[in-house]
Amino acid sequence: MEKSHSESYKAAGVDVTAGYRAVELMKKHVARTMTAGVLDGIGGFGGMFELDVSGMKHPVLVSGTDGVGTKLMLAFLTGKHNTVGIDCVAMCANDIVCCGAKPLVFLDYLALGKNVPERVADIVGGVAEGCVQAGCALVGGETAEMPGFYGEDEYDLAGFCVGAVDKEKVLDRSAVKPGDAIIGLASTGVHSNGFSLVRKIFGVGKQPDRHVDELGGASLYETLLTPTKIYVRPMLALMERVTVKSVSHITGGGFYENIPRSLPAGMDALIRVKSFPRPPVFDVIRREGNVPERDMYNTFNMGLGMTVIVPAAEADEAVRVLKENGQAAYLAGEIIEGEGGVRIE
Repeated sequence: MEKSHSESYKAAGVDVTAGYRAVELMKKHVARTMTAGVLDGIGGFGGMFELDVSGMKHPVLVSGTDGVGTKLMLAFLTGKHNTVGIDCVAMCANDIVCCGAKPLVFLDYLALGKNVPERVADIVGGVAEGCVQAGCALVGGETAEMPGFYGEDEYDLAGFCVGAVDKEKVLDRSAVKPGDAIIGLASTGVHSNGFSLVRKIFGVGKQPDRHVDELGGASLYETLLTPTKIYVRPMLALMERVTVKSVSHITGGGFYENIPRSLPAGMDALIRVKSFPRPPVFDVIRREGNVPERDMYNTFNMGLGMTVIVPAAEADEAVRVLKENGQAAYLAGEIIEGEGGVRIE
């Protein structure tokens, strides 16, 4: 690699040697994510993973991909780049676990205007931390330097995750019936959705150090940059102990778009909003943006990043198991007859 150098390419805005430096800096982060199935280290053309299907009769691979979205603009403005990678992993791994699968491997794609090795290492360090939290291995990725397409301080970050589940354990929403309980898993805040509206309301970029009384000692930007909660470990523990029928990851579109994806035809989800705490940041958004309450629940997670449907008789046990595994959880509602929608009361 030391002999690989192009002055012409560097003059066009792409410094290949900076890429090699970035890889060296990120290796210590990637090493934290290595699991037993990883067969090759970072730097090859493909990430290899030996799939252990012992105990599975019919293994099924489950995949998911997503990005961080315009939340990245807050990272640009604050210079804080070591948490958005957690968001990237969370958006993919949380989707995987909704099917009942355990995430196994993750790959990231980072496109940027200028390769600053230390910044790249910070970003990938966040991805690695997310992988550690999700229990999956960071087996590869791509860093693309694209001058003229992105500004020097801009980048985009996306990821791809693969997991596995025994076919007989794939969650089946057809088992959901009236009277089933809806368990809500607490979020850490806004997570990674709705930031186009957030930026419109707060004029992001104008007051990076602004403080709001309801948010305590943290600045508005610090609060908004709080990483998305990764629910993989508590959810896998829950599925070992309780009959989990269906799961919804509350992302873009909030309650009204995501919860119906976990319901069969003829069922509604009745959500009682007073049954779980609402992080103060949502009250600040609603007040300063004059956002109607329904729009809030149709855009943000409002304090619940994931909902789980279980038999009513197992609701208390579900909350207990989640709390034992470090996840705040609440009996947030129940399933009623309806048309496959959500009722908020």
